[in-house]
Amino acid sequence: MVAIREQYLVDEKGERISVLLSIEEYQRILEELEELEAIRAYNEAKAVHDEAIPFEQAVAEIEQAE
Repeated sequence: MVAIREQYLVDEKGERISVLLSIEEYQRILEELEELEAIRAYNEAKAVHDEAIPFEQAVAEIEQAE
């Protein structure tokens, strides 16, 4: 698990309304989310049992979708 050192912004009642993260922590969280997305996509593809395609073709299709 990623250790996060968040800070909070509070309103006049002292209730948390926002979270502050360092840029480094934010980027690390984004990288972790991308990795999780890749794992989920892999698991979904594996569960479908479709015909395998060459890696280069898969990358080309992904890049076209972006």
